Amino acid sequence: MNKQPRKTSAVRLYLHYISVQIRCMMQYKKSFLMTTLGQFLASFNAFVGIYFLFRRFHSIAGYRYSDVLFCYSLVLMEFSLAECAARGFDRFSGLVRKGEFDRIMTRPRNEILQVLGSSFELTRIGRMMQAVIVFIYGTSQAGIHWNVWKGLCVLITVLCGASVFCGIFLINAALCFFTLEGLEVINIFTDGAREYGQYPVDVYGKRMLRFCTFVIPYSLVQYYPLQYITGRSDSLLYAFLPLASLLFLLPCVALWRFGVRRYQSAGS
Repeated sequence: MNKQPRKTSAVRLYLHYISVQIRCMMQYKKSFLMTTLGQFLASFNAFVGIYFLFRRFHSIAGYRYSDVLFCYSLVLMEFSLAECAARGFDRFSGLVRKGEFDRIMTRPRNEILQVLGSSFELTRIGRMMQAVIVFIYGTSQAGIHWNVWKGLCVLITVLCGASVFCGIFLINAALCFFTLEGLEVINIFTDGAREYGQYPVDVYGKRMLRFCTFVIPYSLVQYYPLQYITGRSDSLLYAFLPLASLLFLLPCVALWRFGVRRYQSAGS
């Protein structure tokens, strides 16, 4: 009696995709190290800008230098993690334009999983390392009294924040089904969010805070955790509000599925 081959789990398959990508990058170790170092140094200009701003002004809307460093490092960690994992969506327009998405659709695996596994940018750990260093420095200056809940809040916030950015990358990829090219306006919500996310969201006004709470939930993975961790609020609700940001993935996936159902090959 012939045995049926065991179906590989989605997680195991994704880890296999990542291992293949890493082995490819390790074929050129010097290039990998130089690129990682470049990523580490490139975003220091934003940190320098914050430093000189607070040399002139000691607080902004009641927030101290250490508070801004917390926001800066938190958003940079989230964005870097999302770039590592979801780089395939950022390059998705090429797959559609060349008709290579046809090959993905013929495989008996979820299309999102395959696109995720098509590119993994390990060099983005350079930015992640900078973010961790700034986070340690900023929180040490803020005099935060750490406990289990605050540590758990940071972990949840980083993972959920990375999911929000992945969702935006997914939206950009889904739009390629209709435009064949990613829309540059989406960069406002990715690279732009990394820049204006350096400061607590309420600095930009109440309307922006509401928009970033109920539309694109940046506030849930930046502003509210900041309030709890720095002691401005002792409500545990703020510690777990980042989990609510995962609901943002539902319309992102729905738009993707809508695009897949209406996809027509663009290749020859």
